[in-house]
Amino acid sequence: MAADSAHPDDPHYVHRTGWLRAAVLGANDGIISVASLIIGVAAATPEPEAVMIAGIAALMAGAMSMAAGEYISVSSQADSERADIRREREALTETPAAEEAELAGIYRARGLSAETAAAVARELTALDPLAAHVRDELGLSEHLAARPLQAALASGVTFSAAAAVPLVAAWLAPAAAIIVTVVAVSILALAILGALGAKAGAAPMVPAVARVVGWGVFAMAVTAAVGRLFGVSV
Repeated sequence: MAADSAHPDDPHYVHRTGWLRAAVLGANDGIISVASLIIGVAAATPEPEAVMIAGIAALMAGAMSMAAGEYISVSSQADSERADIRREREALTETPAAEEAELAGIYRARGLSAETAAAVARELTALDPLAAHVRDELGLSEHLAARPLQAALASGVTFSAAAAVPLVAAWLAPAAAIIVTVVAVSILALAILGALGAKAGAAPMVPAVARVVGWGVFAMAVTAAVGRLFGVSV
């Protein structure tokens, strides 16, 4: 059973890090990659049809790539976590005294006296030795555990939703104003994304918005320059 919070009206946000990281990454990549591709193609050719085909292809391929990439990378993390937990379980079976001493050493390093550290290690070992080592030696917790499917869904869905923003902007814009429209709409979308990400994680809003918008503008500028320089789709 979870312990009562000392400040239930002001909860911690660490439990959101898994899906929040994947969601912000997916949305940010969706806006930047699709907007940059649209701008690059529009800079190379004025044909709206070519721009839309490139944008739709980028949205579909990007969403699949983001979801698959998140699933594979977070699955690798989960495999490593399970391997470490298995080694701890084996060590607790083979050398329980050494493992308890190791736990006491961890608590001494955190500032407890030798007597208190030994008492805490002894009591936690009697209660649930594996949980104590997983938490205090490996630094793993239920809130921070790797969840591959959650990360894949968060990244793929947010990529698709965010990528639709510059795509719709390009579709509605006059042929002569595709680049300007997509840039303006994408910058606004990136600013909103940065603000929402900061709010969801209870982080300072201005730095979050600045870095999201800054990197997005840089990526779009580079892609537009390449499109104009070579006159080809990028």
